[in-house]
Amino acid sequence: MTDKLQIIFHTGAHCTDEDRLLKCLLRNKEDLAAQKISVPGPGKYRTLLKETIKAMETSAAAPGARDVLVDAILDDEIAERMILSNEHFFGSQRMALGDGMFYPDAPERIASLKHLFEQDNVEIFMAIRNPATFLPAVLQKAPAQRVTEILGQCDPRNLRWSDLFARITAAAPNVRLTVWCNEDLPLIWGELVRTMAGLDMGAKIAGNFDMLAEIMDKEGMQRFRVYLHQNPEMTIEQRRRVIMAFLDKYAMDEELIEEIDLPGWSEALVDAVTAAYEADIDVIANLPGVRFLAP
Repeated sequence: MTDKLQIIFHTGAHCTDEDRLLKCLLRNKEDLAAQKISVPGPGKYRTLLKETIKAMETSAAAPGARDVLVDAILDDEIAERMILSNEHFFGSQRMALGDGMFYPDAPERIASLKHLFEQDNVEIFMAIRNPATFLPAVLQKAPAQRVTEILGQCDPRNLRWSDLFARITAAAPNVRLTVWCNEDLPLIWGELVRTMAGLDMGAKIAGNFDMLAEIMDKEGMQRFRVYLHQNPEMTIEQRRRVIMAFLDKYAMDEELIEEIDLPGWSEALVDAVTAAYEADIDVIANLPGVRFLAP
């Protein structure tokens, strides 16, 4: 039997970091492995876990299933912490919305995961996104009939991420949730990667500013790195303020603009959905069992 593990499930949401976090962690794989932190390649577990959870819908997991899975995923690696990332843990992109809510199958899925890994400490890490941009993104490739069906099921002004987390907590009360806004990702990237890996905030990681480099022009990044080199003792809060100052001057506007294109959506509706999302963030930050990462 494999010893008790700290298992981190990064569950999306869809259309948020698009595997950037996983790629950054994989860049640090060897250094993390030296600290007994395993970042398996996605090919080792995504299909395996999907099939296992699917089978658990009709019958309980066989005795010893957990050990077989862990051994297959770790592949002889010695680990105390294991990070598994898949935006489809709670269902495919098609299942991101249903019955007027986010991820209707999430509580059942997380309950299955917790049951499967009953002896381990299971944590969920998940990004949220403004429904005003999340809905257009997840429905972008859906057939027109599906878009009409989903929009007919829910008023976007009433969608709440806090409802999803309350349902997850009710289904698996011992599972800790770590949540952040996708919109804040450039500001909290390094902190998030370290938190997911269980590292000290001062630990060095490769790719510390990967996300920032995607939205800041080349000159800005060069000046930013020089500034960091000249001011190595900054706190996390000071560094965030510096990042915001550099973004104000050097951000590439085309990387920050998000298209909102859904039938019947007016500017007033988008404003109302955004206001509801901002209020919901305050609710999430105060939910029991939720750690909210904010700039």
